[in-house]
Amino acid sequence: MRAPISAFLTRSIDLLNRTTPLSTGTRHLCAVASPEARTKKLERIADDLLKLNRIELYDYSILFSHKLGLNRYGSVSVAVDANASGSTETKTAEKTAFDVKLEKFEAAVKIKVIKEIRSFTELGMKEAKDLVEKAPVVVKKGLTKEEAEKIMEKLKAVGAIVALE
Repeated sequence: MRAPISAFLTRSIDLLNRTTPLSTGTRHLCAVASPEARTKKLERIADDLLKLNRIELYDYSILFSHKLGLNRYGSVSVAVDANASGSTETKTAEKTAFDVKLEKFEAAVKIKVIKEIRSFTELGMKEAKDLVEKAPVVVKKGLTKEEAEKIMEKLKAVGAIVALE
């Protein structure tokens, strides 16, 4: 987790150590403000960032990533605005990550359900048994629709009642 912070600090320090001011370059960072206002604002932000300790820098990098809409792995996540007006059909169409939830099962097929859960998770026998006994419970999170449907079919084949969330 230090790599993003180190890269961020390196870029920031390189910008501060430039011999030419930012306003003389041909690339414009912001079309709204004047070059002098941009430079002062960016210098203030850079000074504030340099005053932060390591923990605060780490928290800042996480917050900045969330504000940009990036997830843990660096890819862009789709954020749905809670205040946006729209039908529920459009919101479900935008859903890209699904959870497989084990609703219930018959006692006769408990062992088969445990074995099937172990086949697509990295759980041991005891952990899988504990998970199955907690039903209704989510057994796998953040799957694509195709992966979730495959798992649902496998669990339904052994006699479990499964839902897609």
